Amino acid sequence: MKDIRNVVIDLGGVMIDLNRERCVAAFEALGLEGVDNMLGLYRQEEPFLSVETGRISTAGFYDKLRSLIGKEIDDATLESAFDAFLVELPVARLAALRRLRAKGYRTYMISNTNAIMYDGWIKRAFMQEGLRVGDYFDGIVTSFAEGVCKPDPELFATVLRRHGLKAEESLLLDDSEANCESARTLGMKAIRIIGARDFITVADEELA
Repeated sequence: MKDIRNVVIDLGGVMIDLNRERCVAAFEALGLEGVDNMLGLYRQEEPFLSVETGRISTAGFYDKLRSLIGKEIDDATLESAFDAFLVELPVARLAALRRLRAKGYRTYMISNTNAIMYDGWIKRAFMQEGLRVGDYFDGIVTSFAEGVCKPDPELFATVLRRHGLKAEESLLLDDSEANCESARTLGMKAIRIIGARDFITVADEELA
């Protein structure tokens, strides 16, 4: 890791704890049939894929859900069911992220996410230390803003190109092996965050 200058960090499963089953149950309780096949840990199917790639607006997404459910449900209730996917962003991980930057690493967010979660739950979670999400990263790249989801290498290429990063100096931290392999095809290094090899351990021990 001695040549690493840039750390590219996924959100869900790395910074943020997820609970897919809780989200599925929340939507099933609202009457959304087939949601178990629509929602994945790493990639979504329609209509969730469209909101994650920015091809549909928040209002359009909610209208599509209401159409599939077949009854009127207010936006706040639909947002709450969607946010059930997100469990916690531990403050300890925010502190570890700050320590990475203090050691001289440049940090970049890369995430398959949507405007609903990003502009709501996620931004609020990053404010726990009195800072904003942008205070923790040198750059942010999201699927809904770019119109493409991981593991498509184009999302990783966007991070490198937009911020002038050298692939061989850049390390991806992601919980999906498919995403890690995609980043490696561009010459990046990658570590899968899973189990005991969590974000804090990698940030404090492997990125000394």
